[in-house]
Amino acid sequence: MSDDLSARDTISDDDPADSPATSGERAGKRRGRGKKRYKVLTVVTACVVTLGLVAGLGATYFYRHLNDNIDYQNYSDQLNNRPAKKDVAGPQEPMNILVMGSDTRDGEGNNIDGLTGDGERSDTTILFHLSADRSTAYGISIPRDSLVDRPECTDEDGKTIPGADNVMWNEAFAVGGPACTMQQFEQLTGIRLDNYVKVDFNGFRDMVDAIDGVEVCLPEAVEDPAHGISIPAGTREVRGKEALNYVRARYTLGDGSDLGRIKRQQAFIAAMASKLLSAGTLTRVDRVVGFLDAATSSLQTDFKSVTQIAKVGNSFKGIGADQIRFVTVPWQYSPEDPNRVAWLPEADALWKRVINDEPLPARLTPDVITAADDVSGSNGSNSGSGAGANTGNDAGSSTGAGDGGGIGGTADDQAAARESAGLCT
Repeated sequence: MSDDLSARDTISDDDPADSPATSGERAGKRRGRGKKRYKVLTVVTACVVTLGLVAGLGATYFYRHLNDNIDYQNYSDQLNNRPAKKDVAGPQEPMNILVMGSDTRDGEGNNIDGLTGDGERSDTTILFHLSADRSTAYGISIPRDSLVDRPECTDEDGKTIPGADNVMWNEAFAVGGPACTMQQFEQLTGIRLDNYVKVDFNGFRDMVDAIDGVEVCLPEAVEDPAHGISIPAGTREVRGKEALNYVRARYTLGDGSDLGRIKRQQAFIAAMASKLLSAGTLTRVDRVVGFLDAATSSLQTDFKSVTQIAKVGNSFKGIGADQIRFVTVPWQYSPEDPNRVAWLPEADALWKRVINDEPLPARLTPDVITAADDVSGSNGSNSGSGAGANTGNDAGSSTGAGDGGGIGGTADDQAAARESAGLCT
């Protein structure tokens, strides 16, 4: 299989039509109608990097408090026909962590827009891979409106949830929660998961606030009165509800596509990880403690304790910010439904690289966002582009990348890509 991985921008819908009962209705229109659903940004990188610091805090009370914060849920009994994990050379085993962002409105701080009573879905899914030699780490985003053949999965009572063909990726979470999404991921990719993490709206907001905000750059103001979004133009640090609005915004920011929003979210995660790795955060005990408290309070995971998460976090000590990278699975407009996307055959090459613990291929370089990125999009050693851009081909090519050193693509590609995600050029 060729490593020439490509992608193309798409149109997606924020409408409740994404749910199983109405996935065929009003799907993928540029302007959704009715109640709106938005992604919650997943911050797994920030979580595991900073949680590694807990090993050095040494406070027994605080350690117990963090352990009590974590919602431990293990779904291994609900997973079946699991792929074997391949033995690879390295001082440790590679790790594969599936991260899901929950859009639930239930629970304190999550009812951000009055949309309650409809359960929850995972509109953000990222596979996070940590190499066996602990020299690189990368996250692979899976578009929520990818059309896939969902396999059977098992609920908590041991009953079978029937599979379905040609349905949206995030339908698995709606019908069977994290376990069904994990089963779907393993069966479609052949990758054995080591752990999972689920994060909600409230947790994301609190983590951003704990580090006093994350810097973003907007070429123009974002105004969406219908959803309470108002963000001035320019380079500034966003926090609280404003930060949540920034990563939720779609139609009023960039090219209006879901893939553009994914790239913007990847850039936000990278900027957050960069700030967490900076001396300005690591030397501030109040920020570290606040972030740890917020992160553990928002997590549902099968990591049994803070100690286990800390071990993962400590693995990042030898990884530079430019080696923490984010990409999107290769995709194209779906032949069956142009308002949805389908994985390209080249996606198989990407999954095989994960299985074999190999680095990202050079062809994906123009699409990479790193934690060393410069949010302003200025020229120089750390400039690049912030989002995949539609080149006009049927399968397209995701040009541009994060604002990191060594990022490929021409200056025009980078500018077009950043513009498609609503970022400064």
